[in-house]
Amino acid sequence: MDLPRPELALVPRPRRFSARSGRFRLDGTTRLRVTPGAGPAAVLLRTLLAPATGLPLDSAADGAFVLALDPALTGLGDEGYGLTVSPQGVLLRAARPAGLLRGVQTVRQLLPYEALSGRPVRGVPWELPAVEITDVPRHAWRGSMLDVARHFQPVSYLRRYVDLLALHKLNVFHLHLTDDQGWRMPVAAHPRLTEVGGRRAESMVGPAGSDRFDGVPHGGSYTRAELRGLVAYAAERGVSVLPETGVPGHVRAALAAYPELGTDPARRLDVWTHWGVCENVLGTGENVLDFFRTVLDEVMDVFPSPYVHIGGDEVPTTEWELSPAARARAAREGLAGPRALHPWFIARLAEHLVRAGRRPVVWAESGVALPLDCTVMSWRDPAHARAAALRGHQVVHADHRATYFDYPRGAGPGEPPAQPGVVVDLRAVHEVDLAPPTPQAASRVLGAQGQLWTEFVRTPEHIEYLTFPRLCALAERVWDGTSGWRDFTARLAGHRARLDALDVPHAAPPPGPPVSFPHTPHHPSTLPLGRESYRKDPA
Repeated sequence: MDLPRPELALVPRPRRFSARSGRFRLDGTTRLRVTPGAGPAAVLLRTLLAPATGLPLDSAADGAFVLALDPALTGLGDEGYGLTVSPQGVLLRAARPAGLLRGVQTVRQLLPYEALSGRPVRGVPWELPAVEITDVPRHAWRGSMLDVARHFQPVSYLRRYVDLLALHKLNVFHLHLTDDQGWRMPVAAHPRLTEVGGRRAESMVGPAGSDRFDGVPHGGSYTRAELRGLVAYAAERGVSVLPETGVPGHVRAALAAYPELGTDPARRLDVWTHWGVCENVLGTGENVLDFFRTVLDEVMDVFPSPYVHIGGDEVPTTEWELSPAARARAAREGLAGPRALHPWFIARLAEHLVRAGRRPVVWAESGVALPLDCTVMSWRDPAHARAAALRGHQVVHADHRATYFDYPRGAGPGEPPAQPGVVVDLRAVHEVDLAPPTPQAASRVLGAQGQLWTEFVRTPEHIEYLTFPRLCALAERVWDGTSGWRDFTARLAGHRARLDALDVPHAAPPPGPPVSFPHTPHHPSTLPLGRESYRKDPA
């Protein structure tokens, strides 16, 4: 099949695009003219193009390829850019450094598809078509979440994941660092969180409700240096890393490390080997709040993101209802009962983040009122997002029916194991509803992000198969938001060639038995698990 020309296959689609006549060739004589403040974009351009092209793209005062930072271009906002290509040269302009980084990704996509290869490519003329582009994103929050708590992935892979996000002009990498089945975030004040909470003995395998266990240990955690390096790497590509250390549920790994954090301090628990929603929750004493304030202090020390995610979803209240200490706490706080400890607990840690100048992010749950300082991620129902925006919250759409990439891409027999539940196909993602409830609330709808929970997912190949091309559709919606389905799929046909050049497994599986993704050891402390698992029923 003949592929469309690269300029006709840009993903996401630029806001304004005009084709011109002629082409500009990049070769060994091409020089960059880099104005003050544009240096990081020039470094990124060289870094991204060097593996396939081998071009040095040295700097020169009279270079024909100009990267210019001009604060007077206020109409471009923080991330917009203007790109002009003619046979005589290239001009990439932006008001802010992030805009230049977005423009670099467009330059990369305008080149022949092979330019994205990580290996040298010979015999390809590296030409840019003459174009005029003015591009500004529709939404400020364009993200993707990866769960490394259920199945650990090394920082080397997280860097590749960041590169894939940046290619699609996504700007938030939501890193889900803790859960019942593993704690990956290093906390110097509480080292057992990773020493004990970072390893589990075995995991459930088989279909939902299975009682079979694989007996295979799984573990892994990051160092502060690794995470700081990841933050810097992502920043160089215009991506912010959003850390999530969830409370007061999904904390079984923390309870295994520090039993005194639970509702029954004398009880000894292991790191959970099941999937689903664990009934164990945190206790409500001041010692518990102080413990997690310290955790958040160390999270903020590593991650400079203005937003910090504190979880808040799927919190069973049975243990609080049975705990005299929790019932007494609810009474002292003037709460209606133990169930009200859920929003109360979140509010206490949200206050700590706000005092530190950060913005807390929380998953939306039915009937849980959150402080207005909290940015709400709505995953159960888009109605939650609309209601939160009307109350005055900032909102990020994360509807499981359109953005949960652990659900299957299709219903075919060849699909690999995926989360039991709805099929989230490419069109469902492309049609994710981001409309504000009222024009006045539009500024509170920050955008959307995709989610990949990893009970089923052990390897990078499996991560990328489930993520792509669905994340391409989400990137289209949050950047442009106006393209029709036929227009998007026509451009995606060419964009798939870029995914091929990047060795991203994205094609539909052949009919037949489920696709098997190989075990890939990535870390000395990591051993693979069976894929079949169960997470949560969003109903």
